[in-house]
Amino acid sequence: VFFFLFSGYSHLYSQSIHYPVTKKVDQVDDYFGVKVEDPYRWLEDDNSEETKAWVNAQNEVTENYLEKIPYREKIKQRLNEVMDYEKYMRAYKKGDYYYFYKNDGLQEQNAVYKQKGMDNSTEEVFIDPNTFSKDNSLRLRGLYFSADNKYCGYSVSTKGSDWLDFYVMNTTTKEKLGDHIEWIKFSGMSWHKDGFFYSGYEKPKEEEKMKDINENQKIFYHKLGTKQSEDKLIYQDTENPKIRFSIVATDNQKFLVISARKGASNEVYYYKDLINNSEIIPLVSSYADHGLVASTDDGFFIRTSHNAPHCKLVLIDPKNPSEEQWRTIIPEQESIMQGVTFVGGKFIVKYQKGTLMFVSVYDYNGKKLYDVDLPGAGTVMGFTGRNWDKEVFYTFSSFAQPQTIYKYDIENNKSTLFKKSNIDFDINNFETKIKYYPSKDGTKIPLYITYKKGIELNGNNPTLLSGYGAYGARIGPYFTEYTIPLLEQGFISCLSGLRGGSEYGEEWHKAGMLENKQNGLDDFIYAAKYLFENGYTSPDKIGISGTSAGGLLIGACITQNPEMFKVAIPYIGIYDMLRYHKFTIGHAWITEFGSSDDKKQFDYLYKYSPLHNVKMGKNYPATLIGTADHDDRVFPAHSFKFTATLQENTAGNNPILIDVDKDIGHGGGTTSKNIDLITDSWAFLMYNLNVEYKE
Repeated sequence: VFFFLFSGYSHLYSQSIHYPVTKKVDQVDDYFGVKVEDPYRWLEDDNSEETKAWVNAQNEVTENYLEKIPYREKIKQRLNEVMDYEKYMRAYKKGDYYYFYKNDGLQEQNAVYKQKGMDNSTEEVFIDPNTFSKDNSLRLRGLYFSADNKYCGYSVSTKGSDWLDFYVMNTTTKEKLGDHIEWIKFSGMSWHKDGFFYSGYEKPKEEEKMKDINENQKIFYHKLGTKQSEDKLIYQDTENPKIRFSIVATDNQKFLVISARKGASNEVYYYKDLINNSEIIPLVSSYADHGLVASTDDGFFIRTSHNAPHCKLVLIDPKNPSEEQWRTIIPEQESIMQGVTFVGGKFIVKYQKGTLMFVSVYDYNGKKLYDVDLPGAGTVMGFTGRNWDKEVFYTFSSFAQPQTIYKYDIENNKSTLFKKSNIDFDINNFETKIKYYPSKDGTKIPLYITYKKGIELNGNNPTLLSGYGAYGARIGPYFTEYTIPLLEQGFISCLSGLRGGSEYGEEWHKAGMLENKQNGLDDFIYAAKYLFENGYTSPDKIGISGTSAGGLLIGACITQNPEMFKVAIPYIGIYDMLRYHKFTIGHAWITEFGSSDDKKQFDYLYKYSPLHNVKMGKNYPATLIGTADHDDRVFPAHSFKFTATLQENTAGNNPILIDVDKDIGHGGGTTSKNIDLITDSWAFLMYNLNVEYKE
């Protein structure tokens, strides 16, 4: 049975869409006297046969639509071509070997290699996750080397879920040990002596494991050669079940440092003296953005935003940890201190100033020694090592350069090319400009604009505008092969640095969070207005996209200003802002967004929540909503309910479709699955912008 017959629209040919019937239930919630209907609440039952049938029916409609787009396979072919090159990712030194990630081209997963020194002839496969399972359902997530580098622990997810299993192998023989730890989430392994610390949860009920609230995380110590049931409980907080823990055994093996996080970023610190087997002792008691950098005989070096929105480096004496006793090593600056590592007795500090990143090196007492000579303006990651290392690695990427790995000699301030990703694509045919446009309140917002050289700014260029704007996450120049087919077809690709991110420090983040969230939404809307007013594109030629919190951004913008955008592609988004905290790890985002359990926060959440601001009779953009069946971070029911609501209420001829990807989690899928996903997104985008594919 179907309803909402659409007569199609003028294009290369027309398509009529028959949406599956989505039943409605009489569900009304009372929020402080406000009655809120939730007629599609039943779609939150992801295990019901009824929900599964709805998903299959919607996927069938979507596939029938997409398969009729004549150049869909051409886009896929081009994506396979541009993706088929040797790629190198992060690297680090452990003992006598350099380890790095590499993909030969179209391998489903990146493999881990090792080699001795700079001699490429010694390169060999260390771990190849492509061999874990025939269908690539098992995926490598992280590597954790023991202090003596004798063992390597690694984490594996199933079908992209955040749930992890831990295993251990001998680094020399590559023999897999019998140790197996289950039901891990949001935790790594931190080695100490003949075992490791980790944070885990109780085994969930099978039918609830993909959506149940993640709480009561505990810290354990596992000794090699023993069963998980024998692991020693180190710490738990029974009074605050939603607290999450990160653990680090310091390089000198003297302390266990525990980060207790109550939200998406802010945290406090505790420590345990491992030499004397002390109790858990408070170290940093004020919630802020903290990061443990190093532990020496003088104390703990910590990067902190406490009373320093741009962050500073402080030294804390564990015997006198009060804030009044903190010693500032590197003071707060105009630029934002994004990260600090302590390697070779020196501090390597990554800074950001607006849209630019730079790296500086300081001595042990905080005296600046020199800046690292980077290849250009772009995104820098890495510089991770142990206190005694003399060399580290970093990766550099920009809109014009794929990830390239450099070895950095700390003492001599010298970078040497280690591994370079080579792609057969002439980026010189394209250019990127940074513009600063005024938002609704006049605040200047950075906007990256990339397009083919010589393009005419006639207001008729197909354009894709993307953004994020949450959790203090930074956006910046980063190479992605996926946009190449669009650029080749004459698209303008734009990325906006919205408030809610960290482009200008914690103030920029706070200006777009909680009751200020509308600022970030306005920033995105005014980015589109800037593009219209300056001849880049027009409302009939613009598509918008965003992922996760970026999906929330897209959902909110199309419900607030549906007439401004022709196409919307939100992926794994948060759309029900009144109930998001009731699933998986959603409660950790309350510090970012707020909670409907609070009257004041309910008021502003209700005003912009995408699900609750869909209006009957509006002509919404052509919308392809993406989600994943193994996304246990942003519960897929967000997408189910948003899709059903849009399909019910839209008044125009634009398609409202949902694509529920199978065997993919929040972090994406294998290479072929990602190519399939991008193929459908670009085909839908081009088709609904009336762009003819050029050979």
